[in-house]
Amino acid sequence: MRKFLSEFKEFAIRGNVIDMAIGVVIGTAFKAIVDSLVNDIITPFIGLFANQDLSDNVFMVGDVAVKYGSFISAIINFALMAFVIFIMVKLINRAKSFGKKEEVVKAEVTTKICPYCLSEVPNKATRCKHCTSALE
Repeated sequence: MRKFLSEFKEFAIRGNVIDMAIGVVIGTAFKAIVDSLVNDIITPFIGLFANQDLSDNVFMVGDVAVKYGSFISAIINFALMAFVIFIMVKLINRAKSFGKKEEVVKAEVTTKICPYCLSEVPNKATRCKHCTSALE
């Protein structure tokens, strides 16, 4: 039991778990902002064209109300969240690679040009395979 508790303690204190917890809290707060943006600004603005609030759009199937306007608002909400997360991940990746230099690897030259017939010949060749001239 002690070993189990010590392993759990090591797991819980690890940086990745704490980073994930902070990400969840910030993500939840950001979701509230995006929900407000969609529900209070974008959805009513789209509703201007239909002369009603988009989230109020409902059609009845028997006695059941199908709220397709709320569903459209949820799709807009998801698209905005996905786009912002995509941008944030790109910025974080760019920041991580900011100080790193890209190593340029030169390809080793394995052929040379025959001065007589201008054909491509392996570097180790002593004669051209096309014109049979002796090479230096």
